[in-house]
Amino acid sequence: MELRHLEHFVAVAEEKHFTRAAEAMSISQSGLSASIRALERELRASLFVRNTRSVELTEAGRALLCEGRRTLAAAEAAKDAVAAVQGLLRGHLTVGLEQCLGVVDVPALLAKFRSAYPGVEIEVRQGGSTPMLDELASGRLDVAFVATAGDPIDGLDLRPLSRESMVLVCAPDHRLAKASAVTLDDLAGESFVDFDPTWGARAISDSAFTTAGVAHPVTIEVNDVHTLLALVAYDLGVALVPERIAAKHGDHVTVSLAPGAASPWQVSVAVPTGPAASLAADALIGMLPTTAVHA
Repeated sequence: MELRHLEHFVAVAEEKHFTRAAEAMSISQSGLSASIRALERELRASLFVRNTRSVELTEAGRALLCEGRRTLAAAEAAKDAVAAVQGLLRGHLTVGLEQCLGVVDVPALLAKFRSAYPGVEIEVRQGGSTPMLDELASGRLDVAFVATAGDPIDGLDLRPLSRESMVLVCAPDHRLAKASAVTLDDLAGESFVDFDPTWGARAISDSAFTTAGVAHPVTIEVNDVHTLLALVAYDLGVALVPERIAAKHGDHVTVSLAPGAASPWQVSVAVPTGPAASLAADALIGMLPTTAVHA
């Protein structure tokens, strides 16, 4: 099986369109189609269901996609290993980043990396931690800065950068504003402002309320820390957030949670384990302050 056939297959699977995939790969559409047909002949299986508007993966295609991505990532890692022995670092580094983590100055880190390794092309994708972790596992990301509860994840190495408690933020005149600490039962009947479900803090909140058997109706969903705090300050809902976010300037009030009410919020730098691990990702992590990363 040729790697270029796998590259073409993954491109079509991701674009769901032969023309767009051909443009992305800088190959003619006829050449791309021939490559896919050669791969299907070798595997003795149809990989796509084709129609006039798009293509969809068959069951065999879905099975190949995950392994194909891993194979391509491992091949890239092998090239990097040879380059490293020769004293070079080359290739491509794809970095995932959940916004508003505030633990690492990622732009400054990337600038330092680019200065040290100009031969590495850097791509950055911003989004929630949940899909970032999936993309790491599938080989679509090399490294990601994510927020989780800190639980182990198969196939991934999470190296903690920061770990802090979740707290309640509410309006100054809220009924719980002067409490020394609250339980999740105390929040029964409240409406909540919260982040997108893919953000680490939201996942921790959802899990905590589910475990406690307390309803967690999110009536306002945002993708911005300052908007969340402003909405809370105007008593449009309460929120559970990490201490770091609660400490930002605003007219809200911060109240501690009772011990064990919610898992801590852990920011980690995450990389795949095994052969898919990237030398460029290791080099990037190596530029973090030594006191920040706990392997």
